[in-house]
Amino acid sequence: MPIMEVNGIRLHYEDAGTGPALLLLHGWGTSGRVWQSCLPDLVRDHRVVTLDWRGCGRSDHPAEGNTIDGVTEDLAAVVKALAIKPTVVGSSIGGVFATELALAHPELVERVVAVDSPGYWPGTGMRELVQDLRVRLVDDRAGTLAGWVPGWFAPGASRELVGWTVRQLLDSGVYIDALFTECTTYDPRPRLKDLAVPITYLHGELDAQIPLEVPRACAAETPGARVHVLAGCGHLPHQENPRAFTAALREIA
Repeated sequence: MPIMEVNGIRLHYEDAGTGPALLLLHGWGTSGRVWQSCLPDLVRDHRVVTLDWRGCGRSDHPAEGNTIDGVTEDLAAVVKALAIKPTVVGSSIGGVFATELALAHPELVERVVAVDSPGYWPGTGMRELVQDLRVRLVDDRAGTLAGWVPGWFAPGASRELVGWTVRQLLDSGVYIDALFTECTTYDPRPRLKDLAVPITYLHGELDAQIPLEVPRACAAETPGARVHVLAGCGHLPHQENPRAFTAALREIA
């Protein structure tokens, strides 16, 4: 099991294929396993690195450093250690990490693909929902996740896929909940004009978690940004329709 030690913790990663590099970042509380249906196609002609970021999956679950900046600096260390300059593909909050890595270290990033990413939450109505969610996660973590996660997917998603996602969330560390509080005030729009690498917002048409107005508003602030909508998909298009997702990603990377 490949393990890399960075910033005092151990991170699990997988590295396969040759060609232009892709770094795939999962969303809150899941793991690099969420990309598994996309990997056989992508590794044919890309070097693909999947990572369980701090607090999640098979990586360490430390009580400290569970911040946007903390995860971003972990990613910078991983990219340097692997000697790659990847297209960074980030799902949900993984898209925040990808964007922040490109803003802080543009020399390390070829381009960014933000997948159904919460580019900002203030003004979208998400703040109040997330604040309530944090309370309920303390009171009944398993029940709260079981009730929340089905809404991540478009109608028709299999019960097995939803259940597998919930199990990953329950296996991750509770300290990552701190990211929710930070995200309630996160808004990169004033800084996006300074983004020095290309970015594409790849977004599920039926995402009930992050409305399409969010990537469109972010793209409007970013020179050269694109928005690509995946029909019929919810918040996790790489899991819901991996064939359509990988085809769209190939157009970008």
